[in-house]
Amino acid sequence: MDPATIAGLVFALGSILTMMILEGGNPMAIFLPAPMILVFGGTFGVAIAGGLLKDAKAIGGSFKKALLTPPKKMDQTVETIVGLAERARREGLLALEDAVKEVDDEFLRDGLQAAVDGTDPEDLRTMLLDRSDQKAASDARGAKFFSDMAGYAPTVGIIGTVISLVHVLENLSDPGSLGHMIAAAFLATLWGVLTANVFWMPIANRLKRLAEVEAAQMNLVVEGVLAIQAGSNPRLVKQRLASLVPAGELKDAA
Repeated sequence: MDPATIAGLVFALGSILTMMILEGGNPMAIFLPAPMILVFGGTFGVAIAGGLLKDAKAIGGSFKKALLTPPKKMDQTVETIVGLAERARREGLLALEDAVKEVDDEFLRDGLQAAVDGTDPEDLRTMLLDRSDQKAASDARGAKFFSDMAGYAPTVGIIGTVISLVHVLENLSDPGSLGHMIAAAFLATLWGVLTANVFWMPIANRLKRLAEVEAAQMNLVVEGVLAIQAGSNPRLVKQRLASLVPAGELKDAA
């Protein structure tokens, strides 16, 4: 797994808690059930209301992907494709029929199988690009859901604060409890801003970045499969694919 997201979240939360301790506060004081229920539940609810039910059902998978899914290594994909191109050049395209089963990348495996089956090159390109577009659209929906939550959370927190302040005004006859009640009231705003900027927006940005990497990976596969189908020279295939890989991500690309 790529530890960037988890490490970043831990560092951010650790900084917040450290600041509270250095200021002489008690970190446990911010963990009040009422504002947390309102911010988490309310934010999730309005995000569902702004989309489709199937988008909400996929949030678990998107959350897991953001935290645990490592980006695919493009250098390994180039190496695999070049190896397949060498075999196809040497033994013919049909010789890849057995090798296809050993390919781990599902998108590459399906593209190679279609090429081996004799699919027209233009039809194959269209089929693979359509599949890539569908994957990108699915990834965008997951990122949008968390972006929406980041947008809603601060406002939901303000709503909670206003509700709590109304309760404070109802109890002006008890000055001794006003300090605690006012402090508790602003916790809703704190949780709204905190969750938006420390949780939801980073997760949304992580999903967008993973989508960019996966789109580039799939584009690499499309070009590689078509080059194999055309019987291109493996050296030219490697040079072509190397030109599609960001600088520094491909070893020995020459």
